Amino acid sequence: MISAARASAGNMADRDTPFVFDEWYVAARSSEIGRALLPRTLLGKQVVLYRTLEGQIVALDDRCVHRSYPLSAGTLDDNTVICGYHGFRYDAKGDLVEVPSQERCPRGLGVHRYPVREIGPLVWIYMDPAAEPQTEPPSEASLDLSRWALSDGYLRLNGNYVSLHENLLDLTHLTYVHAKSFGTPDYAKAPFEVSVDEGRYAVKRHVVPTTLPPVWAEPTGISSPTAARIATSTFVSPGLHEVQVTFYESTQPAAERTLYTIKTLHLPTPENHESTHYFIVHCRDFGLDDAAMTQLMHERLLTAFSEDVQALELLEDTLRNADDLFFEISVASDRASVEMRKYLKRRGQAAAAGSNGRPRPLQQSR
Repeated sequence: MISAARASAGNMADRDTPFVFDEWYVAARSSEIGRALLPRTLLGKQVVLYRTLEGQIVALDDRCVHRSYPLSAGTLDDNTVICGYHGFRYDAKGDLVEVPSQERCPRGLGVHRYPVREIGPLVWIYMDPAAEPQTEPPSEASLDLSRWALSDGYLRLNGNYVSLHENLLDLTHLTYVHAKSFGTPDYAKAPFEVSVDEGRYAVKRHVVPTTLPPVWAEPTGISSPTAARIATSTFVSPGLHEVQVTFYESTQPAAERTLYTIKTLHLPTPENHESTHYFIVHCRDFGLDDAAMTQLMHERLLTAFSEDVQALELLEDTLRNADDLFFEISVASDRASVEMRKYLKRRGQAAAAGSNGRPRPLQQSR
């Protein structure tokens, strides 16, 4: 059994698996980016972000081509970045446009500019420096504000993003990790369905009948022990995981039920192999104009997701110190997460072996 467990684990992504660069990830919340230079490490690469005078977001490699001084430690002059070491100046395309120590500026030099998209409260970035994106950010990122009330937040996870995706695909942990927030004793044993497609993995769990915890009972008004809680957790891409939950009173006829739906976008962007930017957008389709409800649910959910962070950081400590005798097993409820990890392993290995994800030289011909 131990040898089989080790063999199976060898096909799954872990904290050492190469990153999948040819995907869209969240670089920042829109509110973070302004006229100040914002440094951020994404998938192990240092990036600087800012807005032009016209409001356009720019993302550049955060290294001067001259002596690798971080451009984020420089200054922004109109729409150009001035290196704080020797004054080299870069325009919003990343092109080197001025070298103060000489009259002529070398042509064809500059830093890589990353494609970005600003969608709702988030700024997405395409991290493959060797290719132009062939797709746009996942459609799940586009939210109809006439249908949803939303809030966004950020947590820092001192752990690997693969573990966060796995955590979200097996919500059995709600009963234990979230016992004080939105977990219930019956959640772990509730029946579930698994959906496995290449690049998209989901688990749907039916918790009926149940008593909703206060975080859901209070805003929905469903306080009976006959509530229904139908949750679907879906891995959409390496940078996006969607959890959608519908609540209703199960004793009401189907045609007369009022459905309350919440949707949370969990958006992990690796900082490096041991830390993750954890962006969160929470949405609901009821009480759209209730600002107090939005604030209360936002605070409660960030508290709950902080419980995930705490658990995953404990897990990371164990993995970091694991010896050669260490092994893990998987059970039936892990099927979706196992297939997801195999997928990330294939993508990561392909990126490391081919052009996708292979950094180009800093100083490049343009």
